[in-house]
Amino acid sequence: MTYTTYADLGGRKGLGPVVPETNEPWFHAEWEKRALALTLAMGATGSWTIDQSRAAREQQPDYLAMSYYEIWTGAMERLLAERGLVTAADMAAGHAVDPPKPVARVLTADKVPATLARGGPTDRAATTPARFAVGDRVRTNTVPVPTGHTRLPRYVQGKVGTVTHLHGVHVFADTNATPVGEAPQWLYTVRFDGADLFGTEGDPTSSVSVDAWDSYLSPA
Repeated sequence: MTYTTYADLGGRKGLGPVVPETNEPWFHAEWEKRALALTLAMGATGSWTIDQSRAAREQQPDYLAMSYYEIWTGAMERLLAERGLVTAADMAAGHAVDPPKPVARVLTADKVPATLARGGPTDRAATTPARFAVGDRVRTNTVPVPTGHTRLPRYVQGKVGTVTHLHGVHVFADTNATPVGEAPQWLYTVRFDGADLFGTEGDPTSSVSVDAWDSYLSPA
């Protein structure tokens, strides 16, 4: 499955600096609390994977103009409609009009703390040895125009870094966002020197570490 992504993964040139909000609250409006609750509840039904939800978020043309929870809500509406869990009549009315479709699981209030504490482990058994070891120099792929979900930030693409940690084999987010499914791969932490990433504008004493799947990397 290919699509145009509008997400700003790792920074898009021309948008200016990130300006943190001082004493930023957990939520900026009451509806955001409901958006979070609905997203978690629907995710727990097993109707889609977390990576499919991320893919739905980044396909929204107004992505860069939307707030955090506007993005979440828009993606959830898309996923619900695609799977027939809501109808056009439901969406127009703002409440259930047509009979609900059954879901595999229902997250009840008493199970929320344990569910959040457990998370969603992505580690899987290794079937092949790791291609890289700690200390290896690697170069990341270059994806000028992403045509699907990726977790490789733009600012490290085509750059050389050093493997600092092996995390074992994990679900590959890029394919798990599509019908292909998990397709697990080895996952590494790769450290990049700030000057190599940002040139003369970078702090020569800084470094950036990124978790990268095996298929993102090649020997440097």
